[in-house]
Amino acid sequence: MRFGANYTPSQQWWHAWLDFDPGSISKDLDDLAGLGLDHVRVFPIWPVFQPNRGVVRERAVEQLLELVRLAAAAGLDVSVDGIQGHLSSFDFYPSWTQTWHQRNVFTDPDVLAGQALLLRTLATALRGEPNYLGMTLGNEMNNLVPHNPCTPEQVDAWIDHLLAVCAQADPDHPHCHSAFDDAWYVDGHPFTPQASARKGAMTTVHPWVFSLDCARRYGPLSTEVTHLAEYGTELARAYGEVGRVIWVQELGAPDPHIPVADAPEYAAQTLANVTTCADVWGVTWWCSHDVDRRFVDYPVLEYGLGLLRTDGSRKPLAETVSRAVRELRSTPPQPAVRKTALVFEGGGLDSRRESGPGGAFFEAWMRLAAQGVRVATVLADRSDDSAYLAARGITELVQLGDVT
Repeated sequence: MRFGANYTPSQQWWHAWLDFDPGSISKDLDDLAGLGLDHVRVFPIWPVFQPNRGVVRERAVEQLLELVRLAAAAGLDVSVDGIQGHLSSFDFYPSWTQTWHQRNVFTDPDVLAGQALLLRTLATALRGEPNYLGMTLGNEMNNLVPHNPCTPEQVDAWIDHLLAVCAQADPDHPHCHSAFDDAWYVDGHPFTPQASARKGAMTTVHPWVFSLDCARRYGPLSTEVTHLAEYGTELARAYGEVGRVIWVQELGAPDPHIPVADAPEYAAQTLANVTTCADVWGVTWWCSHDVDRRFVDYPVLEYGLGLLRTDGSRKPLAETVSRAVRELRSTPPQPAVRKTALVFEGGGLDSRRESGPGGAFFEAWMRLAAQGVRVATVLADRSDDSAYLAARGITELVQLGDVT
């Protein structure tokens, strides 16, 4: 199992692409490697890399390659998100998608062609780097849906086309896509659980404790919060095929949802629980470094999410994560045998809400977890498939009404 961090440069956040400082970035990466982490996930900013629909800036691509090589020197592998897209509450659009050129980023054929050019260029350039892990289409692109309305069919076509572009340009690495938790929990959302769990080389999950106010609803060290990453992983597994790899791509301790004093214990319990799940590629903490307070207009929770402060010093949270990672490396966790599965009757376009925090299915699953059961999740339409259940090691099905 891999352990890493979503990299947020300490001095410039991702405005670093505008003032690229190899020395600062190299120090950041050395500090992360010193925690025992083995990879970072990095984010090219769309308007910086592609200021015109027909132009991907060569210098920006060179800087991305330089960052990848600095990571290699620190002993870190690198995953790249292609289209940003959405980051830390900000949406980044190039001017050629806006105002006089207003175009839907999921459905307009010209935008799709531009995105394909960007991803093809990045995938081709990165393919030969020995520490490169593969491409994610973009970070939580479903957060752009409110301003770019689309249907599930249009989203599926967008994902399929751009994954194919990445695979054609670079067949040597796995490529995937990501979505914010709305894809799993919000009825009617055009990014569906099925798309997340069945498209791309692996499934990515971002089990955020602020989704549907989970931590405030139940408490920062509650069963519902410390088992949330485990729950999100098992919910995703129910939508996919047996043995499909899942990447816990974002996991963090946002204050005030998780108070600073509780963050180390939250991290220790969360990592202990999620590493009981089978077929997990890795866990990537959000994020590496705090956001400097001189950058304004971020939501308060974004400033303190780092394992490290902006001066590179370690927080107690970082010490806990580092210790947990080293222990998990020295004694690799054995996935729990999840013989008991709770049956979820939802999963369609308009029947997801009950699987989110506050929902009846979510709370029933957590009641079983609180009793010490390592619970699997099965969709109702697969609950009669004996071969499927046997392949997953499930011997007992529990209905929602049976959990008290």
